[in-house]
Amino acid sequence: MRLPGVISFVIASLCLAGCSSTSGMDAIDLQKPSNETTSSVVRPSALIASAPVAKASNTRKRIEIAPEDDTVRPFGLAEEETVAFPATELPDSVEPPVQEAALVSPPKLLSRAAPPMLAGPVTRYGFRDAKPINFGRSSPRHLAVHGVDVSRWQGNVNWEKLRAQGANFAYIKATDGGDHLDPMFMKNWRGADAAGMKRGAYHFFYWCRVASEQADWFIRNVPKVEGALPPVIDVEWNGDSSCKRRPSREKVLEKMQVFMDKLERHYGQRPIIYTAPDFYRDNLQGAFQDYPFWLRAVARHPSKVYPGRKWLFWQYSGSGLSHGVTGRIDLNVFHGDERQWRAWAGGGGRAMMADAD
Repeated sequence: MRLPGVISFVIASLCLAGCSSTSGMDAIDLQKPSNETTSSVVRPSALIASAPVAKASNTRKRIEIAPEDDTVRPFGLAEEETVAFPATELPDSVEPPVQEAALVSPPKLLSRAAPPMLAGPVTRYGFRDAKPINFGRSSPRHLAVHGVDVSRWQGNVNWEKLRAQGANFAYIKATDGGDHLDPMFMKNWRGADAAGMKRGAYHFFYWCRVASEQADWFIRNVPKVEGALPPVIDVEWNGDSSCKRRPSREKVLEKMQVFMDKLERHYGQRPIIYTAPDFYRDNLQGAFQDYPFWLRAVARHPSKVYPGRKWLFWQYSGSGLSHGVTGRIDLNVFHGDERQWRAWAGGGGRAMMADAD
């Protein structure tokens, strides 16, 4: 026997076995799940895990005001809502917490065409009003196309009855701030569509949240749907919330522009601006001349409350009565006749700016 050769062979075999065992352990270790936890909302960057990600720099430029206080009681379109937001202040690098009820599937582009109501007659006005106003010759009843705006405070809406009574369109509360979704939004969104109404979504803007984050939240929760009306930004002072901030006019316009630009890029539609008299007086006179406006004026015609401002929608009552809802509902009217409505709504809400009178 050649003992040295045998010994060499045995030693070599043991070495190879050791290397193989080590490689196997490395492979097992690589497949172990990470002990880190992720946010309940997955950001696009979280889907790319093939390379280590460097820590975000805090030196990037910011043109907006970071949130100071997230405990708010926001409202929207002259509603008085009470919503509990997280009270903990978070640094810029941490995503705000998301309520479980606000989680929805990512928006999907649906193939549904514009509702068939565009090919049929417009449903005529049939609402009553708990506090009727005599607008005289400028009464909204002289205009052809009426609609409503709703939120969770209208409860379960009977959309068929609402449609039959004269609601040709509905703007539906979707989001406010950066982490709240109206719990009735998706039910209302589907119900209005099933009743053959043109529908759109609105966002109540919160002055203690970063504008781009609010736009991301709206986009995350409001589907991009063929035939939908343009999105709405509802800008008012957050008087019924713990956020008492009133930014300068310059900062207000800057934040609004950031939000609206992001929505326009995503939905391909220029957003509509909803506002009330006091906020308009403080910030919006002479601004955003190339944007459509939706104006609240429940005692006088918009031409008296917002002189010189062109408008597309007029919210003329906050005390409407309908068989489709329990309680009161906001009533609105489109600034145009039936032909103009068909052209505007059928064209995706583009290329129409109504006169001021």
